[in-house]
Amino acid sequence: MKDQSPATVYQKQIEKYNAHLKVLLRKRNLFGWLRLIVFIATIVVSYKIFVDSGWFGLIPLVVGMGAFIYLIISDTDNNQKIAYIKTLVHINTEELKILDKNFLHRDGGGLFSPALHDYATDLDLFGKSSVFQLINRCSTEQGKNLFARNLLHPSSIQQIAERQEAITELTPMLDWRQQLQCFAEQTTITTATEEKTNAWLSEEEKYFTGSWWKAVVWIYTIITLSTAVATILGYISSAIFLFLFGLYFIIALFLSRNTIQPYVHLSRIVDEISIVEKQISWIENTSFNSILLNQLKQQIKLNAEGASSQIKKLKSILDKFDLRLNLVGPIFLNSFLLWDVRQMIALNQWRRKNNHIVPKLFNVIAEMEVLNSLSTLHFNYPDWCLPEFSDQHFVFESKELGHPLIPQSERIVNDFEIKNNQLISLVTGSNMAGKSTFLRSIGVNIVLAQMGAPVCAKTFTVSPVRLMTSMRISDNLAENTSTFYAELKKLKSIIEAVNGGEKIFILLDEILRGTNSHDRHTGSAALISQLIRHDAFAVIATHDLELAELEKQYPEAIENYHFDVQVKGEELFFDYKLKHGVCHSLNASLLMKKIGIELTD
Repeated sequence: MKDQSPATVYQKQIEKYNAHLKVLLRKRNLFGWLRLIVFIATIVVSYKIFVDSGWFGLIPLVVGMGAFIYLIISDTDNNQKIAYIKTLVHINTEELKILDKNFLHRDGGGLFSPALHDYATDLDLFGKSSVFQLINRCSTEQGKNLFARNLLHPSSIQQIAERQEAITELTPMLDWRQQLQCFAEQTTITTATEEKTNAWLSEEEKYFTGSWWKAVVWIYTIITLSTAVATILGYISSAIFLFLFGLYFIIALFLSRNTIQPYVHLSRIVDEISIVEKQISWIENTSFNSILLNQLKQQIKLNAEGASSQIKKLKSILDKFDLRLNLVGPIFLNSFLLWDVRQMIALNQWRRKNNHIVPKLFNVIAEMEVLNSLSTLHFNYPDWCLPEFSDQHFVFESKELGHPLIPQSERIVNDFEIKNNQLISLVTGSNMAGKSTFLRSIGVNIVLAQMGAPVCAKTFTVSPVRLMTSMRISDNLAENTSTFYAELKKLKSIIEAVNGGEKIFILLDEILRGTNSHDRHTGSAALISQLIRHDAFAVIATHDLELAELEKQYPEAIENYHFDVQVKGEELFFDYKLKHGVCHSLNASLLMKKIGIELTD
């Protein structure tokens, strides 16, 4: 697998699962015919024996019914396997699409995009054609929430190191990771289910809590069933039995009313609880070497049985509880067995034993989904590196740095570093030459690095830092905010952080674009000088070539870079390569001519 491209591996996975799927589909067809044959044979044979030998006809009837039920159960298991295999085919097909940069149909995580944030909007973390769309493989709501938080809030160096170690271990475990993802895609585990479960766990036990209730239930059951048997044997008349049955029904109805509230809390979560059990079991039964993965396993370690077996017991109780939804439950099971009371007693016992472990399960699943997402990224792009971190402020060194959202066939990479206390990297260049993309390449990769993910570079070293950007500014009609004022608000937060002495790294694209050229130049020069006085590190892209003259005033603090353009006749040619020095090739006039503006010489 190491010698094969990710696309080749995924294609082989699809072929493998499709071959398995064909076998399962043939089995499903076979089960259908066998059920029909067994059903017809049972009817025919039982009837013939009934005619010839009387009650001996019950024997083939019972055997046939058993065989029919067995075939139904086998067919159900087979259909579940078909669903899983189809999901695995879908997972690998999706990966091929994503490798081909065909991922705009996926969830962009727009719900997680904050109105105000240091960098989220500028760096396309959420929405269409976003980092979230490219990388996220979380299916549970908890996993998506955690993934979004990791994008928005840097992790500690220790957390990053542990996550990188876990990613390195999980990356080659393709089948294991895809099976974990497959479980989650069967039924979405929601935060509503987690909240319902936690609400029930935190409730005070009010009903059927005493140990003596077990004895009451068994004594009651013996009495009710004894009267039923006595009626069948003729010791009790039908009239008396009907009276007793009515009494049993009223008693059961009276007691069952105290089980309604917990049932409402836990209703309709059986499918999700089943997925939780499968995922936790999958994690429990795997041996890991990395610190983080073993820590996650330790969190769900309950006893010799394991947390998954306890979740399975909870699912079994809830399955039994759901029998209240049909006529058999309230009329017969409750009247004769106090069925709801039995399940409530079992739930109380389960809660006392497991209330501390359940909240951890959702957290572990979410963390594993995030790790799977980052491991898939590492698998898909083996030429990307896991970043290193410097304990000095501020260090940024990269080789072959590119933007993750640009297809590899179109991506132009650059080497870039900040060294020798170079505070301000000033990037000039013509329109469409690549300045903004370069700034976003720096920013996005810092975000990925600080969540523990691989980055789009051959080598990458950075200091832990608060990243702040001002690149994509828009007005807000609802707040009556102009573009210029919106940018001032963004710059204000940056200046406050700088004045407060925070360790920040700033990315600015075209400062003060919403005002006239004189004020823009004056304000931009003043801001750059202020950043230098406070030892703030920044990369600033600008069309204002006069700002490049500041390098003469601050030779040790400012370094000039540029992207240029080659003009041949009426055509423009961009190489998108970062170069030292100031750009002197401009293309605005040619672009204006191309759209029909008649410029005078």
